[in-house]
Amino acid sequence: MTHLSDPITIRNLTLPNRLVMPPMATAKADENGYVTDAVCEYYRERAKYSKIGLIITEHSYIHLQGKAHPGQTSIASDDAIPSLQRLTHCIHQEGVKVFSQLSHAGAAALSKTTGQSPVGPSPIYHPKQREELPSEMTLQQIRQVTEWFALAALRAKQAGFDGVELHSAHGYLLNQFFSPLANQRTDAYGPQSVENRIRFHREVIRAVRQTVGDDFPIALRLGGCDYEAGGSTAEDCVEACRLLEHSGIDLLHLTGGMNGFIRPGHGEPGYFQDLSVPVKQAVHIPVLLTGGVTTPAQAEALLEEGCADLIGVGRAIFKNPHWAD
Repeated sequence: MTHLSDPITIRNLTLPNRLVMPPMATAKADENGYVTDAVCEYYRERAKYSKIGLIITEHSYIHLQGKAHPGQTSIASDDAIPSLQRLTHCIHQEGVKVFSQLSHAGAAALSKTTGQSPVGPSPIYHPKQREELPSEMTLQQIRQVTEWFALAALRAKQAGFDGVELHSAHGYLLNQFFSPLANQRTDAYGPQSVENRIRFHREVIRAVRQTVGDDFPIALRLGGCDYEAGGSTAEDCVEACRLLEHSGIDLLHLTGGMNGFIRPGHGEPGYFQDLSVPVKQAVHIPVLLTGGVTTPAQAEALLEEGCADLIGVGRAIFKNPHWAD
C-alpha cells in the first residue's frame, strides 16, 4: 500500500514524499513577466510550511503570443532566467523540488495582453474568450511553437528547475488541439483520431527531450476530458496517455479540459479520479491527481485506494501555507 510519506522517483529525480503543489496563477510577476519579491515570498512560505515534496510553479508563457493574462511569469526569453533562478533558489533552500509549467494560451490569449492576434488549431471562438476569433495555425506556426517550447524548457533547466511540465489542460493551446470542441482541422493534426490530436504534443516532447537531454524530467498536464457532448472523453484520455508515455513523458498530471479545473457535479476529494484510475492502470509512469483535496488525510486515502501515485493540493495551499498543520 502506498503512503504519502513514501519517496517516489520521476525519471531520475527522487521526491521525498507524494504531496505536490500544482500550478496556480498568482499574477504577481512584473510587466516584463519577471519574478518579483512577492512571487518568491509566496513560494518560499509554501515550500517551508506545506510539507510538500514538489512544487509545480504557475504557468509561464513560452512566447508573448501565448501570454494568458497580465502578471503571468515569462520564460519566453533568456532575460527571464536570472529572475527564475531567484525563484528556484528560494524553493530549493526549503528542501523542495520544483518544476516549471510551460504554457501557450493559444486561442485563449487576447491581443490587448499580447499585442498579437490569437492563434489556435481552428478558427473557432474559445469558450472563455469570445472577443477575438483565432486564426488557424499553419504547419510552419506549429513548428515555430514547438521550438518555443524546447527553448523554454532549456531556460527552465538553466534557471535551476528540476523538471518541466507541459501545459495541455484548461483550454490552453495544446489542449485545444486535443479537444474536438476546438480542433476541426483536416490535416494530420485534426480530430480524426486521438493520435492526430496529440501529434503536436508528441513533437513538442521530442523537441524538448532533444534540448534538455536524457536526465531531465518532462511532465505533462492533460485536460483529459471536456465533460461536454462532442468533447474529449475519458477513453480518449487513456489512449492519449498511453501514446504520451511511449513518447517519453515521465509524469502524467490529469485534470479537466476546455471546461477548466472543475468536473461538473463533483467536488469530492480527487474528483478527477475518473481519469486517473484508468490511466494509472494503463501506463507504467507516475500519475498525479489534483482536485478537491484539502487535508493530508484525504490525500493519504486516495493513495491507499490506488487512485494515483502522487496527490496535488491546490486551493488549500493557495489560501493557507500552514494547511497541513
